[in-house]
Amino acid sequence: MFEPLRDALRDLTTRLTPDERRTMTQSMRDALVHAKLGLNDLRASLATTDARLAAERAELDTVRRRQGLAAAVGDQETVAVAERFSVQHQERVAMLEAKQMVQQQELSLAERDVEAMSAELRLILSGVAPGAPSREAGSAEPLPTEHVYAGGDADRSDDALEVPPVSPARRTRAEREADAEQRLAALKRRMGK
Repeated sequence: MFEPLRDALRDLTTRLTPDERRTMTQSMRDALVHAKLGLNDLRASLATTDARLAAERAELDTVRRRQGLAAAVGDQETVAVAERFSVQHQERVAMLEAKQMVQQQELSLAERDVEAMSAELRLILSGVAPGAPSREAGSAEPLPTEHVYAGGDADRSDDALEVPPVSPARRTRAEREADAEQRLAALKRRMGK
């Protein structure tokens, strides 16, 4: 359901030109809007299931009450019909309870996914690399290099690129883009491209 946004997040982790980054960010926003609309659809489906379940339970109670009244007056034909309808309503109640449980789980999972994707999009819009560890404000120690580059090699030694001590969120967009371009160029040189 939310694959377009996840794909957009993955694509944004690669180095893009500023125009491509803006286009990608806009597509991510659009995908997030669609995901939120999907959440509304899930909530509406769950509400419909809740209403159907309440109606089936009420029907089951009515059938059982009628069955008891028919048994009290000795009307075996009505008791047999009520028994048949009671079984049908019990099966529907059981099915709707299972459906309700699955829909609640699906909604919960989708809400967590949308919240996680929203948080990632906020990080990207603020200039923080996706997957980078969060840092407390005022922390002067640099981020480990393996968290700065998407798909970075944690076993990198010797000439790893230095990370500036300034928090990425505190730098201006131009500084972040210039820094990213410099890092990309240095990484390409290291990889021999």
